Amino acid sequence: MPGTIYFLHILHNTVLMAAILSWILAQAIKTVLTLIVKKKFDAERILGSGGMPSSHSAMVCSLMLGMAIKTGVSSPFFAVTFAFAAVVMYDAMGVRRAAGEQARVLNRMLDKWEKQDPELSPKEDIARKELKEYLGHTPLEVLAGAMLGILVALVLV
Repeated sequence: MPGTIYFLHILHNTVLMAAILSWILAQAIKTVLTLIVKKKFDAERILGSGGMPSSHSAMVCSLMLGMAIKTGVSSPFFAVTFAFAAVVMYDAMGVRRAAGEQARVLNRMLDKWEKQDPELSPKEDIARKELKEYLGHTPLEVLAGAMLGILVALVLV
């Protein structure tokens, strides 16, 4: 029975629950927005990265604000979550976004290459795999995720 007790303690950790709920809500919103815009269900959006709003930003901002509420802004716990949130959001708008843009360019180049000269297109030597383009976020997507995370933490914690 100790496992059950630990699980119940985890469920009562409002900071953790707020962070998880923020991520779930962001992914759900992202899936619905994709359905509305593209008029087609994209299952990859349920768990995939990138898009509006940023689920990473929602989760880390919820965690950060939850720690601020529970331990105060002068605590080392808040300091760690603040730094963690800053790194995650900076990375989402920087490196991961750039990698997604590069994947988009490479996918277009390979499409044109294959159309122009099918004889030169990679066949057996290189398996043609579509590169993942949804990796990072625009500043607006990160801001929307951060606002969602803050709202959830304010309600739950």
